[in-house]
Amino acid sequence: MTDHLAVAQAAVDAAAAIVRERQIGARTAKGDRDHATEADYASEDAVRAFLREATPDIPLLGEERGLTGSDAGGLLWTLDPIDGTVNYAHGVPLCAVSLALLENGTPVVGVVDLPFLGTRFHAIQGGGAFQDGKPISASNTMTLSEALVSIGDYAVGTNAETKNHARLALTSKLIPEVQRLRMFGSAAIDLVWVANGTTDAVIMLSNNSWDVMAGVVIAREAGAVVLGADGEPHSLSSAATIAVAPGLAVDLMRVIS
Repeated sequence: MTDHLAVAQAAVDAAAAIVRERQIGARTAKGDRDHATEADYASEDAVRAFLREATPDIPLLGEERGLTGSDAGGLLWTLDPIDGTVNYAHGVPLCAVSLALLENGTPVVGVVDLPFLGTRFHAIQGGGAFQDGKPISASNTMTLSEALVSIGDYAVGTNAETKNHARLALTSKLIPEVQRLRMFGSAAIDLVWVANGTTDAVIMLSNNSWDVMAGVVIAREAGAVVLGADGEPHSLSSAATIAVAPGLAVDLMRVIS
């Protein structure tokens, strides 16, 4: 997968430059309090154009343009051109370009670039995880009372009230157990910060492949435990995305189950 990593790095270079340099532009409504900016579309289009030339036989699933291409022996690119669009549109620097290559549904290459923080994460399955070329690892925190934990965004749109009952219940369970809770507004950042030990865990009651798959392989390769809602190894069919430092996995799942 080394060649595919090089392709992913170059594709993300093009997207990250657009995110940093382009004006936000007009916003296109996608749903209740959800929108895409001109920069989202421009970033995705740049990646699509690059990958169309570099890997024409591998289909691409992007958040903004959907799926293009046909089956390529189980390989699939999945892209979020700006993960954390609301942050980006408000001038909050916590956003990311997130690109993963899946093989039979499992992420095997991941690149996450944080354009306004000037740092990049990558991993190949079986090859370790890296931040700006240097190896990283999940934290060695062993007790929840010392753990900094992030949670995914609250829901908007269809069935938001029902979905948020579970999210509010999760918050209530965690508050008395962990050192602090945080909500950063970017799934990719949530996952790579678990990978490098900045935070000790993330719990997202969602599992969009473009949001999480690059971060999932990076977190796994950094030694984090990555699970679904029922404690199973995380997969495309999981109802949630949970990444946690290995010394906290049992206690965290006990609290949130």
